[in-house]
Amino acid sequence: MNYLPTLAFVLLLAAAALQAAFAFKKERREEPVSRWLILISALLLGATTVSRSVAIGFPALTGTYESLVFYAAAVSILLFVYRSQSRLPRLPLIATGGTVVAAVLLALANSPLAPKAALAPIPALRSGWLILHVAFTFIGEAFFVAAFVASLAFLLGKNEAKKADYDRITYTATALGYPFFTAGALVFGAIWAEKAWGAWWSWDPKETWGLVTWLVYTAYLHLRFTRKRQDKLPALVCVLGFLSALFTFFGVNYLLPGLHSYR
Repeated sequence: MNYLPTLAFVLLLAAAALQAAFAFKKERREEPVSRWLILISALLLGATTVSRSVAIGFPALTGTYESLVFYAAAVSILLFVYRSQSRLPRLPLIATGGTVVAAVLLALANSPLAPKAALAPIPALRSGWLILHVAFTFIGEAFFVAAFVASLAFLLGKNEAKKADYDRITYTATALGYPFFTAGALVFGAIWAEKAWGAWWSWDPKETWGLVTWLVYTAYLHLRFTRKRQDKLPALVCVLGFLSALFTFFGVNYLLPGLHSYR
C-alpha cells in the first residue's frame, strides 16, 4: 500500500496551496477545505502504518520510512486539531508551514534515503519499549514542528499583535510537546537501551544528540516560563531546538553511525 503515502503527499500539497492562498488575504476568513484534506492525509498514513504492521507482525515504527510516515501522520493530526480548536489563535501561516513540513517528511519517505520494503525487525528492535520510545518522541516532535513554524513567524513578523500570538503558540506547543519528547527520547529510550544492550546510557551519537535537543528545549522553557522572556532569544532557541531534533533524526542516521544504525 505504498501508494497511500503518495496520495497523502498530494493532498498535503493541495492543502498547503489552499492555505497559502488565504494566508495573504486581508480578510480574516478561513478556507474550509484544507483541514479536511489534512485529516484524510493523516488517515491514509495511519492506514499505511497499520497495513505494514500486519505485514511484518509487529508495529511498523522501526525503519526510516515507517518513522517518517508516522511523523508526518502525527504532524497532520496535530494540524487538524489546531485548525479545529478555538482556544488558540488560528493563524494561517502556522497551518501552512506545518503542512509544508509534513509534505517534506513524506517526500523524504519516498526518496532513496528511506528503504520502503516491509521487513520484520531484528530481535533487538522487537520491543514494546522501542515502540513507546519512537511513538512518544515523534508525537513530541510534531508539537515542535508547530513551535518551529511559529518561532520563524515571530522572528520574521513586524505586527506586534501577531507576534504576541506567535509567541503564545510557540510556548503552548513546546510546553505540550516537551513531556512527550522527554518520555519518549529519554525515559522509554533508556529503558529500551537497557533491555536491548544491557546499559541505560551508552553515549551513542543518537542518545547524545537526543539529550542535546532536550537540553535546548529545556533552555527555551526556562527562558520563556521562568525568566518571562518574550523577545527574540526564546524564539531563536526554539528554532535551534528543532534543527537539533532534525539532526538527531537525519544527521546522526547518515553521518554518525552507532548503536541505532539498523536501516
